Amino acid sequence: MATKAESAERLIASNKKALHDYFVLQKFEAGIELTGTEVKSLREGRANLKDSYVVFKRGEAFLFGAHISPYTHGNRENHDPERTRRLLLHRREIDKLEAQVVEKGLTVVPLRLYFKGNRVKVEVAVVRGKKQYDKRETEKRREAARETAAAIKHGKR
Repeated sequence: MATKAESAERLIASNKKALHDYFVLQKFEAGIELTGTEVKSLREGRANLKDSYVVFKRGEAFLFGAHISPYTHGNRENHDPERTRRLLLHRREIDKLEAQVVEKGLTVVPLRLYFKGNRVKVEVAVVRGKKQYDKRETEKRREAARETAAAIKHGKR
């Protein structure tokens, strides 16, 4: 049985640009294959998911374009910051995601990178691109909600 400390999630990086540019259709949690210096760098919170996406090759899923900065105390054994990293998913999940990308023209992007216990996990999502007017509509709704919350807060005083 997992204790509260083991199951706690600690956010490392999130991809806010993906939430702005895409409609999220479905989310998956995946493990990620990392080297030792990459994990140490992630513990320092040095990662960027902007402009990264998932590629499928030979029945495997790879995270492409994610930047994990070199570890500050690393030596010549330090990792390449932009290397392609393998995602750890079940075969059914890989096949399902790959079919959606090929057939429907959707994309798979990472939304956030986090620690779950001592393991690094990636939340990947199947997404469809937004048009410019969709982005404006989302921004209008967010602004209206912000103004409403401010009015309610001001009215309570």
